[in-house]
Amino acid sequence: MSNALVVRTQRHKKIGDAASPMVFTLKRKSKDAKIFDLERIAQDIEALGGMSAEDVVHVGKAIVRQMRQVMTDGNSVRLDGFGIFHTTFKCRATEVAKDCTVKNIERVNIRFKVANTLRLVNDSNASTRGGANNITFELVSEDGSSSGGNSGGGNTGGDGGDGGIEDDPLG
Repeated sequence: MSNALVVRTQRHKKIGDAASPMVFTLKRKSKDAKIFDLERIAQDIEALGGMSAEDVVHVGKAIVRQMRQVMTDGNSVRLDGFGIFHTTFKCRATEVAKDCTVKNIERVNIRFKVANTLRLVNDSNASTRGGANNITFELVSEDGSSSGGNSGGGNTGGDGGDGGIEDDPLG
C-alpha cells in the first residue's frame, strides 16, 4: 500500500483577509494522485479473476447510463457499500409567488453521500491501524523528499495543536 503524500503550506487563518494571522496546514502534494478511469479499474478487476475487462467496462457503462435515467426521473441511487447519489438544485428567489416557476432553477447538481462502510480514516489516528478503510499520509517537502520520519501523518497541521511555530516549518 502506498502513502498519500502531503506538504506543509502556510496561509492566512481567514483566507482572503491579509490582516489575519498566518497558520500552517497540510494539503495533498500537487499532481500526486492519479485518476483511474473505467478501463484501468476494469483491468484491475480482470486481474482478480471472474470477469473480463470488456465485461466490466460494459457493466460500468450500463450502471452510469441507468443511474442517469433514474436521477433524471427525480430519484436517488444507492450503491450498497458505496453511497447514495441524489440531485439538488439552486433556485433564484422571487418576491411574488407567480414569478416562482421551474425556470428559476439555475443549476442542477449531483451530490454524493458516502456509505459508512466506505468512510476513510487517517491511519495515524485510527483505533485499528492498518484497517481496510485507513489511508496513510506521508509528509514530504515540495521537491518530494520525505520530511524526517513524519510518515503516518504525525503532524496534522491546520488550526489544531498547541499553536507553536517550529523553527524550520518546511523542513
